[in-house]
Order: sequence, then C-alpha cells, then structure tokens
Amino acid sequence: MPPLLEVRDLTAHYGTTQALGGVSLHVDPGEAVALVGPNGAGKTTTLNVIAGMVRASGGQVRFAGEETHGQRPERLVRKGLALVPEGRQIFTTLTVEENLRLATYVGRNEDVAADIERELVRFPGLRPYLRQPAGGLSGGEQQMLAISRALLCSPELLLLDEPSLGLAPRLVETVFEALEGLRAAGSTILLVEQNAAQAVEFADRTYVLSGGRIVVEGTRDELRADARIESAYLGSGLASA
Repeated sequence: MPPLLEVRDLTAHYGTTQALGGVSLHVDPGEAVALVGPNGAGKTTTLNVIAGMVRASGGQVRFAGEETHGQRPERLVRKGLALVPEGRQIFTTLTVEENLRLATYVGRNEDVAADIERELVRFPGLRPYLRQPAGGLSGGEQQMLAISRALLCSPELLLLDEPSLGLAPRLVETVFEALEGLRAAGSTILLVEQNAAQAVEFADRTYVLSGGRIVVEGTRDELRADARIESAYLGSGLASA
C-alpha cells in the first residue's frame, strides 16, 4: 500500500534563511508518526508546508497520491488533510459551538449534530462551555477544542503541532489519551511535539529533525537502543519511559 503522505527532498526558506534543507519522510495509512528535535529545527515549518500554509522552495509533497504544490490550505482540508496549529488559533470571541460548527463548513459532514456530539463525547470537558466564548477556556480546554475542530473536518491525515505546549501534566495526559483513542480507531497522525520522550512512546515511528534535516529515523525500540540519540536529541527519560 502506498504512503498516505510522502515528502521528498523538501526545502523551504524565510527570506534568505533556509529553514528546511532536504527533508524526506512518509506516513502510511493508519500510522502514527512523530517529528521531534530541538527548537528551530524546522518541525513547524515542515507541518506548515505540508498543510499548504508555507510555500516550499523545492522538493515534493504528495498526499493521497497527489502532488500538493500550489494548492490552497482550504482545498487540502477538503481533500482530507487537517492541521491543529501551534498555539491552537481558535476564534476566541465565538462560542465553543460556533468554533465547532465553522469546521463543518469545510469538512465532509453528513450529520453535523451527530459529529459535534461525537467530539463532545471525546472531550466531555467542552460540553458545559458550548455557548460561552472560547476565549474563556483554559489552555487545555482550548487545545481540546482545536483538536475537535480539526477532527470535524473528517481528516484522512491529522497534523498536530505541539499539542502539549503550555499544558499542565494532567491535561497533557488527557490530550494523549484522546490521541491514543484516535490511533486505536485507525486514524493517521503526524505529530510534532516538544515532549520528545512522550512523542516517541506514542508513535509507531519517529523522525528526528535538526538544522532543517532529518538526522535519525526509527521505531521506539530503535531509538531507545542508542544512548547518543537520546542525549543529543530526545532529552532524558526516554530509556525509562
């Protein structure tokens, strides 16, 4: 079976500064893949290029067998690619329900009410705030809303950029429990995560990005087996996680 997402020799620049220097990766259907590395490595840029938010300088991105170059983000969403951006980027002055309903306008929802109810079952903490402005939610609740909004687009591939950023440990566990449920249900996920040890534990495979290039790729056991990789890129805690 061909990969759902295939990235080949991807380069990207911000002005004269090179952010990506030839990134290649793939995500198979039903697979959870993590992208980790130090700050400034190019992780967010990689996701943003895949999602059509940033234009690549070179290379190729193929999603569901089709080249995505030049396609607008909303077109990619309709094709089944959804991004949960770093910082959540919810509409703070709209209610929680309005935020959720907005996602259904670009999704492939046949029964909007049922789909929203499914997300409220997944994240029951959102239900009491349905008619309240989303800006009043806690950071964890906003992250749950951002993930639910992306899922309402009925994605074939879910891109997540730093879902645990700024969250208390208890809420991080809640978010990752939801992601585990998605993976168990067959969702395909590409995750960028600051907590490298947790990301490696979650993912089927992990790519380590440094200086805009992939420097390591492996499964959880393969990365655990190399102490140099852990100390250089993943931080302490992987071997005992």
